[in-house]
Amino acid sequence: SSISVVAGVISVGAFLLLVAFVGLCGALKHQQILLFFYMIILFLVFVLQFSISCACLALNKDQQNQLLEVGWNKSESTQRDVEKTLNCCGYSSVDFNSSCAAECFRNPASCITCSTILQTYAGEVLRFVGGIGLFFSFTEILGVWLTHKYRNLKDPRSNPGAFL
Repeated sequence: SSISVVAGVISVGAFLLLVAFVGLCGALKHQQILLFFYMIILFLVFVLQFSISCACLALNKDQQNQLLEVGWNKSESTQRDVEKTLNCCGYSSVDFNSSCAAECFRNPASCITCSTILQTYAGEVLRFVGGIGLFFSFTEILGVWLTHKYRNLKDPRSNPGAFL
């Protein structure tokens, strides 16, 4: 629901589409300079994606909890949305003197804190995102290797006697 997240995803997708187009044009026209820039950009994307994937997989429970708490304290509207969606109240403790958007707040004995639910989801999501990111980062390094091999081949359309 956040506009900045959607804009970020769209801009990263457009950038990767442009990179793929550069690689395609370089391969079809057998232009070594385009393939070189494609290979360099793809390697930089690999390094970035590999680093983020490893960071996702390396976060322990305390670090996850700290990040979740920082995010929780940033926005009251997000707090209300999470409380209503996950049917929980408060982050680390239920404050009965404040308002809560969850249905469980009517029966305080059944209310649990949002931190326990969020930590479960965060751990699962970080492992999933880290694993998928690692898979695609290794396919990118395969793309770098194949581009390097293809870039050093002779252009089949060129004169066989020419020095290329």
